[in-house]
Amino acid sequence: MSHVSDDKRASEAAEWKQRYEATPERDAEFTSISGKPVEPLYTEEDVEADGGERVGYPGSYPFTRGPYPSMYRGRLWTMRQFAGFGTVEETNERFHYLLDHGQTGLSTAFDMPTLMGYDSDHARSLGEVGREGVAVDTLADMEGLFAGIPLGGVTTSMTINAPAAILLAFYVLVGESQGVPAEKLGGTIQTDILKEYIAQKEWCFPIDPALRLVTDMIEWCTENMPRWHPVSISGYHIREAGSTAQQELAFTLKDGFTYVERAIERGLDVDDFAPRLSFFFNSHIDFFEEIAKYRAARRIWARELRDTYGAKKEESMRLRFHTQTAGVSLTAQQPLNNIVRTATEALAAVLGGTQSLHTNSYDEALALPTEEAVQVALRTQQILATETGVASTADPLGGSWFVEKLTDDMERSAYEYFARIDELGGMVEAIRRNFPQREIADASFTYQQELNERRRIVVGVNDFTNENEDPTPILKIDPALERKQVDRLAATKAARDSAAVERALVDLKQAAAGEGNLMPPIIEAARVQATEGEMIAAMQEVFGTYTESPVF
Repeated sequence: MSHVSDDKRASEAAEWKQRYEATPERDAEFTSISGKPVEPLYTEEDVEADGGERVGYPGSYPFTRGPYPSMYRGRLWTMRQFAGFGTVEETNERFHYLLDHGQTGLSTAFDMPTLMGYDSDHARSLGEVGREGVAVDTLADMEGLFAGIPLGGVTTSMTINAPAAILLAFYVLVGESQGVPAEKLGGTIQTDILKEYIAQKEWCFPIDPALRLVTDMIEWCTENMPRWHPVSISGYHIREAGSTAQQELAFTLKDGFTYVERAIERGLDVDDFAPRLSFFFNSHIDFFEEIAKYRAARRIWARELRDTYGAKKEESMRLRFHTQTAGVSLTAQQPLNNIVRTATEALAAVLGGTQSLHTNSYDEALALPTEEAVQVALRTQQILATETGVASTADPLGGSWFVEKLTDDMERSAYEYFARIDELGGMVEAIRRNFPQREIADASFTYQQELNERRRIVVGVNDFTNENEDPTPILKIDPALERKQVDRLAATKAARDSAAVERALVDLKQAAAGEGNLMPPIIEAARVQATEGEMIAAMQEVFGTYTESPVF
């Protein structure tokens, strides 16, 4: 560009700035929800030079503009609504309802006892069985959960972490009973144990044996389940705990790099397992910041997998992710407003290039969603896909000076966090020293202060409120379902071969005390109807349990 045009542009910019500064601003703080300042205008001067490896094309390194060349012109994102409550019969009925209404993948929510590795008859399970997800104790439960659903024709996501290996074993055996071998099963199991210590706090073992189990699953799936994602590296729960977008990005990617390092140390070739690693991000309410987060995530992952971990295949560098709209953004006040929030967050996920999407239901701040609320959430995705035109072109906001600048800033913030974590000795040591936990707690405190002081507005909560609101109908879980599940578990225990169960649990303990992969003995224990809780207890005899040190 000539010096004359540079001078002209500088003159025009100065004139605009003068006119802008003469116009009073409204009384507001112009920052993102993460507290980053937002300038009144962005131009090409704000964007770093590309140099060929910053933006590129969809489906090509560094994948900033999307993981696939055709994006949604070739295939829409998977519409995968999270579902699970009560016993397996109720959840199986909801699965069939969702599939009948156009959902294209299943996503399973387990109840708190299942997530924590307790059977439904454990004293700590009392009052929690089936309350916020489905109760699954045994292989028999898993068979009932997927009754009438051919596993060879659907992909399934399972949100479970500490006991993930056990639930995967149940699923593999259900497929086997349907005549679908493990290599034909498609889907994802979350397994991301590091984010549990950071944010969600659902663990069964100390960090090192828990990481061993994750690595065992990666290794076993690499060899036996080529269509399965053994880990969904999850920023969602980090964000729900109160982190900023920058913290979600940095801590999630650093967790992912840690799993890559453990698998390489195990002797696996990065190009053999990395293509089956996937991610799970939050889509919060700050529209442009979220889009930038996804674009930065793809670029960072591609660079690090290639340059740090030696990946040669594009598939290894291609970050693919599922998105869920932000539960923490939903309000119990004026819950119908949540439909607008969810639609906005879903649009950000689509414009950011997600491969799979869950849209929250408007009543989830009050209870598990009703069928009506679930249908509205699913229809939100279908409207985006078919009516808005946003699926017609790849990365439609690519080249926006604002979005490109936010993407660069997001990337820079992530690398600043990487450096701080490396100084502490890596992600595991940083977690032990409560570094990410403190960062998230500080961010959450700051955000709450902004709400309390009305420097940040949430409609219906601290402004635009209603004096009297009509109650919203909510789904109520029948307390009798807990007794039903406990009775089912007792019947399964009574009917099984107790000696075979005892032998399988002894074999599992011996394997845990050794160095071999734990998936085969877990599968064999599951086959003879050993319960989740029994298998967890057997491994805890070897591994011990985990107690978190205070954050402050």
